[in-house]
Amino acid sequence: MHRELIEKKKKLAVLGLGYVGLPIALEFARKISVIGFDINEGRLEKMRNGIDPSGELDNGAFNGCDITFTSSLEELREANFYIVTVPTPIDEHNLPDLKPLLGATKFIGQVLKKGDYVVYESTVYPGCTEEDCVPLLEELSGLKAGSDFKYGYSPERINPGDKEHTITKILKVVSGCDEEALTTVSEVYRIIVQAGVYHAASVKVAEAAKIIENTQRDVNIALMNELSIIFNKMGINTYDVLEAAGTKWNFIRFQPGLVGGHCIGVDPYYLTYKAQEMGYHAQVINSGRFVNDSMGFYIAKQTVKKIIAAGKDVSKSKALVMGATFKENVEDIRNSKVADVVKELQSYGVQVDVTDPRADSDDLKHEYGFELVKSLSNSYDAIIITVGHQEYKELDNAWLKRHLVSDGLVVDLKGIFKKKTDGFTYWSL
Repeated sequence: MHRELIEKKKKLAVLGLGYVGLPIALEFARKISVIGFDINEGRLEKMRNGIDPSGELDNGAFNGCDITFTSSLEELREANFYIVTVPTPIDEHNLPDLKPLLGATKFIGQVLKKGDYVVYESTVYPGCTEEDCVPLLEELSGLKAGSDFKYGYSPERINPGDKEHTITKILKVVSGCDEEALTTVSEVYRIIVQAGVYHAASVKVAEAAKIIENTQRDVNIALMNELSIIFNKMGINTYDVLEAAGTKWNFIRFQPGLVGGHCIGVDPYYLTYKAQEMGYHAQVINSGRFVNDSMGFYIAKQTVKKIIAAGKDVSKSKALVMGATFKENVEDIRNSKVADVVKELQSYGVQVDVTDPRADSDDLKHEYGFELVKSLSNSYDAIIITVGHQEYKELDNAWLKRHLVSDGLVVDLKGIFKKKTDGFTYWSL
């Protein structure tokens, strides 16, 4: 398989061309023939014109790539090695939503041939590949896994907004249904991954490794958020505490803040769901999720309390929320917890303006019901910096004072202005 891909006698397909799938597809397409498959024709048309709909890649990333962008099953049938990189979200009850994953599996099942390979990269609970996806592939194709076709799992490790840790530079965890599959999957990924590959003991181990990467971060950030709540009651700045504690060589540097997005704020729910299915209630993970999911409301309430403490009528107050994406320096607004801050402020009657140099106003309106303000006021009672975009780090004290009333409040979740607090009331986590 590896040699035939290199010689372009066979093709590789990537299903799901979002922030994970598109970079992988393009990287392979510099070496072999690739079919980029997606069901969104609007996104496909942008990619055909050399535009990344996620805004992560520049136009030059498409140069020199042997790739066909399509939603056609007949074109998908030409592939022999399939990589699935579709989203794995949660529903309104925080339960795994496997519809995109099973949808992609159904597409592959209709075109799967003897000798083909299927590798999943989407983040799932341990056992999902072999318990949910492979049986569906067998049912639709009429083929037998292990003998007629092979499968594996290789968790994605792409970090949106990170230009340093790209697909070729990150050690790739790979797994296969048997030794032959493991070898082949490893060889195929070595085509593009310069950092090398790591052979996981099994498909379930690879799935579990991925999900605990984000669960570990979630729990650690939850601890920082809980500490920030405690320290706030004590009148201590959490960032001052972290700087002091960080002088110890083995202190792990996590920071408080809003935890959203489609990884850290979602993946732990896949693990707790599977644990519950096995008869165990995950105490620590669920507690961490509760703390992090509550932070938007906590921040808004603290802001309202400080507005009231300044002797102002909350219902006549104006606030500027700076940042609407789920993290710094990206355009992605999925599962942004900034929406919780905005909605909670509005529930108290605060007039809220939102600004963000990266987010799309129409997308925010569609997803959360608010838009980006076209021009800023110079009379905000509070400015809340929720996301640490580079553009915000370049602002100075004078810019803040220019847009605040004389006794205005700055709420700085990322500690950007911690040492520039002259002329206004300052509060951070």
